[in-house]
Amino acid sequence: MTEIRWKTGKPENTKVHKEGGVIYLSYPALDRTGMVCHGFSTRLGGVSQGVFRSMNLGFGRGDDKENVLENFGRIAGAIGFSREDIVTADQTHTTNVREITKEDRGNGVTKERAFHNVDGMITDVPGLILTTFYADCVPLYFVDPVHKAIGLSHSGWRGTAGKIGKVTLEKMRKRYGTDPSEVVAAIGPSICRDCYEVSEDVIQQFQQAFPREDWESLYDEKADGKYQLDLWQANRLILLEAGVLPDRIIMPEICTCCNPEFLFSHRASGGKRGNLAAFLGLREF
Repeated sequence: MTEIRWKTGKPENTKVHKEGGVIYLSYPALDRTGMVCHGFSTRLGGVSQGVFRSMNLGFGRGDDKENVLENFGRIAGAIGFSREDIVTADQTHTTNVREITKEDRGNGVTKERAFHNVDGMITDVPGLILTTFYADCVPLYFVDPVHKAIGLSHSGWRGTAGKIGKVTLEKMRKRYGTDPSEVVAAIGPSICRDCYEVSEDVIQQFQQAFPREDWESLYDEKADGKYQLDLWQANRLILLEAGVLPDRIIMPEICTCCNPEFLFSHRASGGKRGNLAAFLGLREF
């Protein structure tokens, strides 16, 4: 297996699985709730070729559709669900969060998606597998063990500046009665501060979204007018603001850009890449 460059030395919060040649990641803290099936794909264990090698889960990247469908079948089998149970987001860097119902089962994989412009999904329906896509952006997993509800959101820099994590939790509170202090949340594999250089216009969005006292922890200014932005810290602050307890937030231990042979990275590949996916579903009791 490709050597993994962990940001924290030996990982404590992330587990690596190998099932039938498929390599994926999971969070033991989510498993300990006893109510979810979840995982995060790597680029290993699929059938795609070239820049999509090998576990590409994106239909819109130029890969052969049959390869992507085979890859979905393989990752589903490895984690422990059916390809037909998947419901995918239609990500456009919004803060739109949609409630997913049983009628949505299969949307985006085994049948045409019935909704668009959605970057976050919530549900309390067992057996549905919420699925979002990545190649540097931030996955946000939410598990409410009290009300048996979940959320999964895609948070790029625009979604982070718009605080989609907080939006997701607010939607879960309104729909299911979720108390953020009871939620277990995980910030998934994504680009780290050291790798994520942005321009001043992006930083201005974060200066508007966060109080001045947080700016130092969010970014470093460089001599050339560029900045190193910390999406991990930004999302952590958003979850804390929303009411998630510090010890219930699992931070990433792996950067997509630092591991281009293990995970797809838009930055590392210059855009020539496939898609990773985050999966989260309620177990059927």
